[in-house]
Amino acid sequence: MTETILATKGITKNFGALRASHDISIDLRAGEIHAIIGPNGAGKSTLIGQICGSLTPDAGRVELLGRDVTDLSTDQRARAGLGRTFQISALAMEDTVLENATLGALGASGPPWRFWASALGDKSLRDKAEAALERVGLAEARAKRCSDLSHGQRRQLEVAVALTLNPKAFVMDEPMAGLGAAGSKELTTFLDTLRHEAPILLVEHDMDAVFALADRISVLVYGEVIATGTVDEIRNDPRVREAYLGESA
Repeated sequence: MTETILATKGITKNFGALRASHDISIDLRAGEIHAIIGPNGAGKSTLIGQICGSLTPDAGRVELLGRDVTDLSTDQRARAGLGRTFQISALAMEDTVLENATLGALGASGPPWRFWASALGDKSLRDKAEAALERVGLAEARAKRCSDLSHGQRRQLEVAVALTLNPKAFVMDEPMAGLGAAGSKELTTFLDTLRHEAPILLVEHDMDAVFALADRISVLVYGEVIATGTVDEIRNDPRVREAYLGESA
């Protein structure tokens, strides 16, 4: 049986009368990409917030490698092996590519009181950052300011920052957002190889990318998972076609 790396067990979240998540149980297995799809307002961002630690579920729990991490902060989850990329870039735009990656390596090293200037001179941190940049194909751009990168390169840099944390799993929130057709194709190819380093929980609206990448898909509607299955199973599920995909799936 394939090892479960990340899982939610019955997580539930309400905002007053709004039921944002209801009894959601999903898992991410070694070597796979598990996509979460659904219409706007389905509760995808709320789900990701609970998995990554910015929101605390009202009920249920989140497990990473079998460990209950529900009460851990976002930083603690990152150090435990949960790598996250964001729908809106969280990079330091005025810093260089290498400085951004080194900042990620600094976070992985633990002590938060280390000075940023001294971290740049730490060979072990710099080596880790350089290795991550090489892995995502940005080694040649190490001296560029982040603001001078293309949108697709910024996505690659976010992955490099996450890689410095030695992630056991990735959570990616709409990595294709803002990319053109060529950029989406390039990033799709890259993510297909990345799954072998760590499995990916992928929230994405680009259905071409989802269908190309996903081993399994879970469909979220009004805070509930209405179906989980392979690409073909999801394409042909009448509930999914009615709620989200339509007849063109």
